[in-house]
Amino acid sequence: MALSSMTGFARGQGAAGPYAWNWEIKSVNAKGLDLRFRLPPGWDAVEVPARARAVEKLSRGSIYANLTVDRKGVQPTAKINEPVLGAILSTLKSLSGKVEAAPASLDGILSLRGVIEIAEEDEREEDHRAAEVAIITGFERALSAMVDMRRAEGSTLGQLLTTRLDEIATLTDRAERAPGRKPEAIRSRLAEQVAVLLSASERFDSDRLHQEAILLAAKADIREELDRLSSHVTQAKKLLVNGGAIGRKLDFLAQELHRESNTLTAKANDVELTNIGLELKSVVEQFREQVQNLE
Repeated sequence: MALSSMTGFARGQGAAGPYAWNWEIKSVNAKGLDLRFRLPPGWDAVEVPARARAVEKLSRGSIYANLTVDRKGVQPTAKINEPVLGAILSTLKSLSGKVEAAPASLDGILSLRGVIEIAEEDEREEDHRAAEVAIITGFERALSAMVDMRRAEGSTLGQLLTTRLDEIATLTDRAERAPGRKPEAIRSRLAEQVAVLLSASERFDSDRLHQEAILLAAKADIREELDRLSSHVTQAKKLLVNGGAIGRKLDFLAQELHRESNTLTAKANDVELTNIGLELKSVVEQFREQVQNLE
């Protein structure tokens, strides 16, 4: 299965009868699937089937779908608001002779607010239903375009993640081969430290110090961390090959890689291992950030 990013964008437009419509869909990162629709008044029936289509094709991401609809080719009509006109004429009649003013003209009366109402031709139910079907079909096309964009970006993202995993594997191998990680090298350094302490004072118990040195040498060994790093890299590469919605699983492995690289750096007892540990932490952080974009 193909990998998909969680970021994408698509537009779609069309017309059905007197209606012209336009979809704009965008997707950004999210922990789960969050669908948000903005629809014009009177078009709420579109949301349920559109939401169902989105759930079929997407598993993660915040999806924002915005629909605009215009009614074209409809001739407006002017209607006289009889109650308002009657009230105005009655008022003018009652004021006759009380106020010195020129008689009201027809155009003056008609220009008063509320006397004339401009309305569009009543829409037909069958036209509205036909437009709903076309708009839902248009949403499916725009959604497919956005999914294609997410997959294209997911393919690029998969290559970047594979590169990061290769770098982690290389650094793990360098740590494996580093002379400073060998138990004998650790014991030798601790023996030197013990010798310095013994030369500074005769109150130290040499046998006890030797036991502590062996214990510290065992604790300083990074064998487990190296094995776990290699195992996590193998699992992550397998997930990338299989594809699909693997973002959450890779995010978990990224956290584990982060923990092991931190522990390795903390245990490092020479300059080379410390530098390798710091490089590991940097590459793992890059891997972790890039995983956040994956579905």
